[in-house]
Amino acid sequence: MDKKVHELLNQQINKELYSAYLYLDFSNYFKANGLDGFANWYMIQAQEERDHAMLFYTYLQNENQVVTLDSIDKPDKVLNSSMDVLKAGLEHEKLVTSLINDIYSAAYDVRDFRTMQFLDWFVKEQGEEETNANDLISKMELFGSDPKGLYMLNQELGGRVYSAPSLVL
Repeated sequence: MDKKVHELLNQQINKELYSAYLYLDFSNYFKANGLDGFANWYMIQAQEERDHAMLFYTYLQNENQVVTLDSIDKPDKVLNSSMDVLKAGLEHEKLVTSLINDIYSAAYDVRDFRTMQFLDWFVKEQGEEETNANDLISKMELFGSDPKGLYMLNQELGGRVYSAPSLVL
């Protein structure tokens, strides 16, 4: 495996684990503010991100590459409102999309088709993640200022259940 591709894949493990920390922080924010449904939604997001990290981890191991774990930064977002959290989530998903695209580009440059195929799932996943983040913002803009609407949205988000990724390595 190309050295740059290996480094970027390895770094992505850390980025995905940071994403899990960030979403746990978001879940804490909503729990502290009495919005258990929102807290549930972000708790599930955190689980998804941990699973994403493990997919990168397993891929590198399956490719007989060394995995080097690094420290995970503490989330540093200042959260003053529910909308701050939702917008920070969208901003973060856009960052992750750019990171996946950078890895894909590096793999493309060296014709690492196996890594490109592995990343195809993540490219699709990031499209879904950005759509979900945008949808949450839209729903909050529509219903968040109305207590009954916020209650219904919180109930909807509380119904989300975890579904493990279907990517087979």
